[in-house]
Formats: sequence, structure tokens, C-alpha cells
Amino acid sequence: MAQQTGKLNLFQKESDIPAPAGYTRVELVAHSFGEWLRNVRLKKDNRVYLYNGSLKANQSAQYAVLDITIGTKDLQQCADAILRLRAEYFFDQNQVSQIIFKATDGTVLSFTDWLKGTRYRLAGNRLVAYKQSSSDTDLRGSLESFLETVFSFCGTLSLSHEMHSKNILGINPGDVFVKGGSPGHAMIVMDVAVNSAGKKVFMLAQSYMPAQDIHIVKNPLNEKLSPWYEADSLSAIVTPEWTFRNDQLKKW
Repeated sequence: MAQQTGKLNLFQKESDIPAPAGYTRVELVAHSFGEWLRNVRLKKDNRVYLYNGSLKANQSAQYAVLDITIGTKDLQQCADAILRLRAEYFFDQNQVSQIIFKATDGTVLSFTDWLKGTRYRLAGNRLVAYKQSSSDTDLRGSLESFLETVFSFCGTLSLSHEMHSKNILGINPGDVFVKGGSPGHAMIVMDVAVNSAGKKVFMLAQSYMPAQDIHIVKNPLNEKLSPWYEADSLSAIVTPEWTFRNDQLKKW
């Protein structure tokens, strides 16, 4: 099932990628984050580009590339890409009041407050909120400005604190593998499938450093299963550019 890295991707959206033989995608609640992830569009160009338009040096990790903006600054890296997907989901669902994240220092960053003129600046090692007049009626533009601030003050450490640990055997779309700190990394579970014996497999996506296209990664240890991974409570999760412990899975 493994797809070769190249210029052309044959799948239009994530759910077009077939589940392994004998597996069926798990049922999801309508309009849930997991269902939204299944419908994320994929780029036809299967190469990964950096924020500045240049090609990523390593073009061997990706299976498919998500058609999600990364901006033009070196901000939307690993944890930030997950926050981007979460924000885009709520934005598409017209639930902008749910676009709330915690900065590394614990400060709550609310998009609703942002629309009312709240901004943030560093005072020593802490973020301080202040008010400015807000007459911007461009909701999409406001979201992009807000997310630039989020990406500047959030990361793997804040993401690991904001989310809650769970057992890998209960893995669901939208869950996140995260190792907080520096160095740290985070990858999102794009989808999950199950067989008649109850065994699960899952698909992962990431951004990285420098900021780059969010991409579904291959399984480097099992080309036949790729891009799916087995949900094993005993084994580490070895991805093309990072290895997670199986107890580093978290949920919102």
C-alpha cells in the first residue's frame, strides 16, 4: 500500500487513503474533530515545502501533504501545526469561541478576546494582556494574526500540559503524541481503523522545524502497513523523524 514520494498525490482527502486489508475506519460522531480531520484536503503536489517556499531537505518521510496553510514565517512547527488544525476545525464549525489555547506560562489565549481587542506582550518571563481598539472585520485575517501570537508563545510543553494522558489502546482520531520540552515533538492522530479482533491501527501527521507543510508520515518499519501504525501497548512508535513512547499519547 505504500505510496512513493513524488510530485503527484492521487488522493483528494485523508479518508481516500485506504485502510489496511481487514480493517475498517472507526465510527465517529458527526461534526467531531476526528470527522473533520478525515475530510481535510490533500495537496496534489506531494512534496513538503518550508514556510519560505523552498523544499524540505528530507522528502522521504511523507506519505501525503495536507492542504493547510503554513504562513510565511518560521512559526507553525510541530505543536503549532496541531493548534492550527484545532483552530481551523472550530473556525469551520462556526465555533470561534472554542478557539482557546494556553501559552507556556499558563496564560489563556482566547480568540474571542482577541476579536475584542485583547493583545499580549512579554513582561519579563510572563505574558501580559492589554487592550487596543479593534475595528477589524476580517475574521480570517484576525484568526491568522491571533495564531501568529499563539505559535509564538505555545509549544510542545504547553500542549503537553493542556492535554490529558490516555492509553494507546483507546486511541482516537484527534489524539496527539507529544513529548514536551526542548527538544520535544508532537504529532496528531489523523485516523484510526479497527479489525474484527478489535486490533487498532492509526495514521499520524506532523509539521517540524523549520515550519513546513503538515504531512501524513510513512511507517518506516512496516512498508506494507504504511502509512498506518499498529496500536501496541508494548512498543515504541517509531516515525521517520521521531520516536515516541507508547505512553505519550494525549487527548483534548
